[in-house]
Amino acid sequence: MILIKKKNEKIVETLIKLVGILSIMPVFFIIGYIIYKGIPAISWDFIMDMPKDGMRAGGIYPAIIGTLLLTLGTILVSVPFGILTGIYLVEYAKDNFLTRIINLTIINLAGIPSIIYGLFGMALFVIFLGFGVSIISGALTLGIMCLPVIITSTREALLSIPKGLREASLALGATKWETITKIVLPAALPGTLTGVILSISRAAGETAPIMFTAVAFYLPFLPESPWDQVMALPYHLYVISTQVPNMPIQNMEGTLFILVVITIGFNLLGAAVRYKFNKKS
Repeated sequence: MILIKKKNEKIVETLIKLVGILSIMPVFFIIGYIIYKGIPAISWDFIMDMPKDGMRAGGIYPAIIGTLLLTLGTILVSVPFGILTGIYLVEYAKDNFLTRIINLTIINLAGIPSIIYGLFGMALFVIFLGFGVSIISGALTLGIMCLPVIITSTREALLSIPKGLREASLALGATKWETITKIVLPAALPGTLTGVILSISRAAGETAPIMFTAVAFYLPFLPESPWDQVMALPYHLYVISTQVPNMPIQNMEGTLFILVVITIGFNLLGAAVRYKFNKKS
């Protein structure tokens, strides 16, 4: 009987490993294909030059800078508000019908299509508040889109911390805020950073929200203020793939490669920070 159980357990373990490998293989295949096709199209001029001839020539420097600016703006908008909201819901808000409705609403907001956020951002920031199509409108829209994931991950990370840690800190004379900032939040930071990484990586590659709020079809110069329009890699890739006839395939492959590199770069940076805090704790 014991041998049969061990044999069945081995079979199940093998099947789980096989499913895991099969799930990961398409990701590596896609990334490998992008690298294989994209690297030959990469050059210093392609990265650092302004676009020319209706984007059929020149480089993608404004699109790279625009993507980085929008992503940085998204981080500044979503991360502080998302983490503070998660702290409030767990540490300060009472567990009642209203807070349960709020938590359910936040979870549902995470599943709304990104184009809805784009239309909302256009209505609120571009038209109603008069920010126009600009970096700040795009960053605010992307920040709102990222908030549900960051709030949810922060909330779940804080809930996973044992109440005994809080009680011990309070018993030693620490205030509630000192307990949160010095005991609870550092312990929950790795889980919180997971949500931040996922949401920011998603924002860096989104097209629909910035299409209505931040980007322009063709801008062969850099923005001078947060109120200016920008080019961005996701929208640039969409445009040159669908709207520009006779576009060299190398430009599309090179743009896709740079976008993937930036997205993976944000993931690796966040993973490194998370590993550092995991090591400290």
